[in-house]
Formats: sequence, structure tokens, C-alpha cells
Amino acid sequence: MTQDGKLVLAGAPIGQVGDVSPRLRQVLESADVIAAEDTRRLRRLATELGAEITGRVVSYYDNNEAGRAQELVETLKDGRTVVIITDAGMPGVSDPGYRLTHLAVEAGITVTALPGPSAVTTALAISGLPSDRFCFEGFPPRKPGERARRLGALAAEERTMVFFEAPHRLASSLAAMAEAFGATRPAAVCRELTKTYEEVRRGGLAELAAWAEAGVKGEITVVVAGHTAAAGEPDIEDLVAEVDRRTEAGTQRKQAVADVAKEAGIPKRELYDAVHRRSLTP
Repeated sequence: MTQDGKLVLAGAPIGQVGDVSPRLRQVLESADVIAAEDTRRLRRLATELGAEITGRVVSYYDNNEAGRAQELVETLKDGRTVVIITDAGMPGVSDPGYRLTHLAVEAGITVTALPGPSAVTTALAISGLPSDRFCFEGFPPRKPGERARRLGALAAEERTMVFFEAPHRLASSLAAMAEAFGATRPAAVCRELTKTYEEVRRGGLAELAAWAEAGVKGEITVVVAGHTAAAGEPDIEDLVAEVDRRTEAGTQRKQAVADVAKEAGIPKRELYDAVHRRSLTP
């Protein structure tokens, strides 16, 4: 059965209210239901846009997303228009939105988007790093061990990588990236994009980690250059073989990996993962 309901993913400003689509006011005024990550921020945004909200406003955030999505999809099946709006940027991009979108698609309900600003593409564009191919990795894991494993798996990623990070974890994340990707891997830290105190710091990962140690505030997006094979770069299999030779001579494997990686100028994690894979090969 054809459904008359419609789900609208509405892009919210990441800083300047004037950057959003002029259609946002119309969409907010005409929606039957608005699912907002923060209802107070929605009210402030509506006031700044001069929009009069007449529909029902419900909260829709990480902790209630699963249950609320089930409720909202029933509303959509009744032929209503539901708008999802998060605190900033596009719903579903490291923000609530995916679950309801998935359920709506499964139910055959029309899903559309009201395009708006995105910290991902804004940071990528102004980073000065290659932007023809990129991947978005969201927030790195909070726990150091999980973060090291995730970043280690990305050490050979050739596309430019974009991350979000909380300001109080920025220094430790940049240090972990320097460990996984190499101290001099080019990167850019974009802070408070489009806002009054917008700042972009560019440099090697170790340099940026040292800068962040003093403390950083605001919304953070990190852009990191992808891996590029330098001329004359040693073959990873040759380096694994060198680690094997040193361990057979009595050096502990962890120390052998660290020494060989440093001498070759590659991230220690990249070599460790290669050694680990070799140990699993029959």
C-alpha cells in the first residue's frame, strides 16, 4: 500500500544561522511532527529564523532513538510529515537519524532531505588536503586500546580521512594518530567552523598533538591526509622478515617491531599488524 507520509532530514546550521536553506523555515512551520535532538535548541533556531512551529515537537536523541523511531514510523504510516533535525549538520551523520530512516525505507515511506551545512565537507574543503577521495570515520573510540586498533587498521588508507572529536580528547587522539599514521602525516584541526572564533591549525600530527596539549575548546573536526607510498619506501614484507631475524637473534618482538619501524620511518602499528597477520598465516 502506498504511504502518504514523508520523512524529511533537515540540515541545521553548524554555526551561522544564515548558512541554512531558506526552505528550512517553511519545513519547520509545515511539519506535523518535529523530532529534535535538543528541543530547546530547536526553539531558539525557530526564533532566529522567524518560524512559527505548529506541529508536535518530540525529543529524539541517542538514548531514546531506538524506541522513539518505532513510534515515529507509525506516525509516518498515518500519512504525517515528520522532520528530523539535530543540533548541527545533517541527521544521521554521527547524529540521530539512521534508525528512523532505515525503518521508513523498509516501510516504503518517502524519505527526502533538506540539504544544509556539514562540518565534514566544510573541514575537508578548507583543510588544504586532497579532497577528491575521502572517508568519514566519525568519532574515534574513547578507550585507548580500541582507538589504537581502529587507527592501526586505517594506517594504509589512501583516502583523506575526516574525524570528529571532543575537545577534551583531542590531544590524546592526535597523539594516537601520530603513533598509527606517523608523526609527520599532514593533518588539519578545524575548530568552531563558520563561528566567530573559527580556527584551522595545519601541520604534522605530532606537532598538532603538542599544540592541543594546552587545551582546545569548541566543536572539533580533524582532517588527516591518506597514506602515500614514498619513493624507495621499503616493502612491508621485507620489514616483517627483518623483525623475524631480530627476534630469532634474541630481541623481544615488541622491541624489534619498534626498532625496525623507526628505522624505516613507518608507523609502528602498521608494522605490528603486518607481523601479526604473518603469524596467523598457516
